[in-house]
Amino acid sequence: MGPFQLGLRRIAAQLPQRSLVCGQCFQQTVRPPPSEIVKLARSSLLSRSYATAKPQPPSSALKRRMATAATTAPTTPKATSETESKSSSKSSFPETDDKVVGYWLLGSAVSVFGIVVWGGLTRLTESGLSITEWKPVTGSLPPMSDADWQSEFDKYRASPEFQMINSHMNLSEFKKIYFMEWSHRLWGRFIGLSFVLPTVYFIARRRVRLRTAGTLVGISALIGFQGFIGWWMVKSGLKDDLFAPGSHPRVSQYRLAAHLATAFVCYSWMLLAGLKVLRTHKALRDPEAAAKAVAALSSPKLQVLRRSVLGLTALIFTTVLSGALVAGLDAGLIYNEFPKMGNGYMPPQSELWDKFYCRKEDGSDLWWRNMLENPSLVQLDHRILAMTTFTAVLSLFAYSRTGRMRAVIPKDVQKGVLGLVHLVSLQLTLGLTTLLYMVPVPLAAAHQAGALALLTGVLVLGQRLRIPRSTLLLIQKRLKTKV
Repeated sequence: MGPFQLGLRRIAAQLPQRSLVCGQCFQQTVRPPPSEIVKLARSSLLSRSYATAKPQPPSSALKRRMATAATTAPTTPKATSETESKSSSKSSFPETDDKVVGYWLLGSAVSVFGIVVWGGLTRLTESGLSITEWKPVTGSLPPMSDADWQSEFDKYRASPEFQMINSHMNLSEFKKIYFMEWSHRLWGRFIGLSFVLPTVYFIARRRVRLRTAGTLVGISALIGFQGFIGWWMVKSGLKDDLFAPGSHPRVSQYRLAAHLATAFVCYSWMLLAGLKVLRTHKALRDPEAAAKAVAALSSPKLQVLRRSVLGLTALIFTTVLSGALVAGLDAGLIYNEFPKMGNGYMPPQSELWDKFYCRKEDGSDLWWRNMLENPSLVQLDHRILAMTTFTAVLSLFAYSRTGRMRAVIPKDVQKGVLGLVHLVSLQLTLGLTTLLYMVPVPLAAAHQAGALALLTGVLVLGQRLRIPRSTLLLIQKRLKTKV
C-alpha cells in the first residue's frame, strides 16, 4: 500500500485545486470545460481497468502524459479574454471597410479623370508655361490687383516661350492662358486636400481596414509626388538650355510622360481600391451568390483569359506613354495621313535613324535617341502600338466567344470584353481624326480622355476576373456564421 499511496499523493499534487473541493461547494461555482489533463487522467483509469497487459505505475506513464498535456492545454477563460483584449487594443481596425469609403474613392478617381482632361487642354492651348513660379500655398490665389497682374506678365515675358513665340501677346491675352494653368493647379490642390483630409479621418475613426489604410496613405503620397513632377515638368520649358537651340520652346517629353503616367497610376489605384470596397460589400450581402461566383471564376480555363487581360493592360499603358511622347514632341503635326506616312507606309530609313539626334560621337545612342526624340519614329511607334492594341482587343473578344470559353465565362466578364471593344474602336477613331485634322484642340482632348477610358475598361475587366483573398475569407466566414 505504501507505493500506491505515494503515487496517489503525487497525482493529487498535480491536479487543479478545484478537483479537491467537495461537490456541494463545486456546484456553486461555474464549472469550466474539462481540460486536457482531466481527459487524460480519465482515459488512463479506463485503460487500466480494461487492459490485459501489465499496467505501468502512475508515477511514470501518467505523469509523462500529464506533463505533455499541460504544455498544450487550453488557457482558462480569463486568460483568453486577456489575450483578446490585448490583441483588440493593439489593432482595432475593422474587418471590412466602410461603404462610404468606396464611393469616396470612386469620386476621387472621377476628379483625377477630369484633371487629366483639363491638363491636356492646358497643354494644347499652350498655357502651361504662363506661371513661371511654384507656390504651393500662396499660389492658390490669382493676382488680385493690376500691379499683381503686371508683375506676373513681366515674369512671363522673360520666358523663352514669350520671346520666341508670343512676343505679340498683350495683358488681356495673357490672362486667358494664365487662368488655364492656374485652374489646373488649383484643381490639383483640391484633389490633394479632398483626399488627404478624409484619409486622416477614416484612419483615425477606424472606418477602414489596416491594409486599406496603407493604400490610402500611399495614394496620398503619390498625389504629393505628382505635384512635384508637375512643376519639374513645367520648369523644363522655362529654361532654353533644356531643349535644342532654336527649337520650339516646350516641356521635356520625358517629364511630360512621367507626369501623365503618374496621373494614370493614381487614377487606377483609386479606381481599383474603390471597386474592391464596393464589391466586398456586395458579396457579403449575399454570400451564397458570391460563393457561386467564386466557383465560376475558379475554372482553370479562365487562366489564359486572366493573363491576356493583364498583358493587354500593360500594352495599353505602354501605348499611353508613347502618346505622351508624341504630344511632347508635337509629332502629331507631321504625316497627317493614314495608313501611309508620305510615299510609303513608313518614312525613309535615313529619316527614322537620323544621326542628328545622337549626342555621342560613336553613335552608340542612335537607336534609343531616335525612338524617344525623333518625331517621325515616335509617331510610327505610336501607330504600331495603337494598331497592336486594337488587334489584341479584337482577338480577346474572338477568343471569349469561342464555344468552350463562352460556357465558362461569367456574364459580367462577357459584357466587360464587349465594352472594351467599343472603347478601343472609339479611341482608334478619335486618334485617326486627330491626326488627319492636324490635332484640333477638341479632338486631341477627347483622344486623351479616350485613352484613360480605355484603361478604365481593361482595369474593370481584370477586376471582374479576380476576387481578392481578403474578400474570399470574409465570404467563407459569413457562410460559416449562417450555418
